Amino acid sequence: MATSFRIGSGSGFWGDMVDPAVELVEAGDISAIAFDLLAELTMSVLQRAKHRDPSRGHIPDVEQIMRQVLDPARRRGVTVVTNGGGANPPAAADATAAVACEHGHPDLRIGVIEGDDLTGRLDGIRAQGWSFTHLESGEEDIDGIADRVVAAHAYLGSDGIVEALGADCDVVIGGRLADSALYCGPLMHHFGWTFADDPELIGAALTIGHVLECAGIASGGMSTQWRTSSEPWRLGFPLAQVEPDGTALVTKVPGSGGVINQWTAKEHLLYEVHDPADYRLPDGIVDLSGVEVAEAGPDQVRITGMSGRPRPDMLKLQIGYEDGYIAEGRAIFPWPDALEKAEWSERLVRRRLEHLGVEALEQRYDRVGIDALAGAIAPPAVHEPNEVELRMAVRCRTRAEAQAARRALLAPATAGPAGTAFGVPAPVRKVIALWPALVPREFVHERVSVQTAKELVDATA
Repeated sequence: MATSFRIGSGSGFWGDMVDPAVELVEAGDISAIAFDLLAELTMSVLQRAKHRDPSRGHIPDVEQIMRQVLDPARRRGVTVVTNGGGANPPAAADATAAVACEHGHPDLRIGVIEGDDLTGRLDGIRAQGWSFTHLESGEEDIDGIADRVVAAHAYLGSDGIVEALGADCDVVIGGRLADSALYCGPLMHHFGWTFADDPELIGAALTIGHVLECAGIASGGMSTQWRTSSEPWRLGFPLAQVEPDGTALVTKVPGSGGVINQWTAKEHLLYEVHDPADYRLPDGIVDLSGVEVAEAGPDQVRITGMSGRPRPDMLKLQIGYEDGYIAEGRAIFPWPDALEKAEWSERLVRRRLEHLGVEALEQRYDRVGIDALAGAIAPPAVHEPNEVELRMAVRCRTRAEAQAARRALLAPATAGPAGTAFGVPAPVRKVIALWPALVPREFVHERVSVQTAKELVDATA
């Protein structure tokens, strides 16, 4: 009978803090640590970087993370799992191997998971009769954007992670691995859970992964508990001690900053979940409706009652495509009449765009300090604000139109009210939009390769 398993959260996004991960490896008594480094748009950005330079396309932070984490991980026998390979997992493996050899670990076993990239296969899949229906708009297929697609990646589950860990890998690197799979995979490997026999336990593993996947967000970050978060400048990242029955104790390193209580756990349980009884992931359909969260001590919560059903036949596919160009600008208006000045300036910019003949695809004007976050549901201002910022964005079909719009966004400074402050508009940039769709699992051909750090370095020498 397998014993309990402790797994920690190393990061929740590209750019996250690294020192809490090192603290977890050194003092968390964990056996594995997961680094989630991807967001929805990240894959398109990385795919374009790979096109410009075949040695890029992975998350650059991987090298920095490995430099700080590999030594203690090797010393304490902690396995590292990450989706930081992005659009180029082999490149991330090469970077990891170079660090490993530099630090005296040429025998480090690195598993690389590929197969999520369907960018060059969309036409072939469509030719076999499949349509990539837009999950939100319902548009039937990608005919209107097919010539502007820059990336298409399917969300992978735990299969490759389990296979790599079965091959005694010390580090596992994938591309668009689902966030929760980074945790579910090591748990499946340790406990021997299978998709055929253990859908409820896998549902529990996915629930635990969902709590941990955004790192500090479950230990006091972005929380209603921010007032009770202790020393957040040295936030402790969460870890879970998982039992063979699928229950878990979520905690952090004693004495580290932040806070873990029932509310930080409940907040993240509902994060990005539309239907708690039918939360669909590559590894299973999670049922959160019976979950119970109980405080078990200082910075400790016990999570029970998780469940799940067999994994769906479809995988989510994010298709990134070019969707015009954007110009952005900002202006700040002082008291008196700050709000009136902002509203007047919005009309000024709109009329300026018309005067220049710019046919904008979309315009957005946010009044920071009034309703920029809440929009139309924000209550009316009941006092005269000291200052209001007008944040402006104009999306155009061509770069030339966006350049003209960028100049128009300076109009409040040069033709607007006295006292207006402004910043230099950001350079015009391409817009990458997302087309969420589904793809049958059989079209996604996942593959795993395993090599030592020395073998990888020698191959690139």
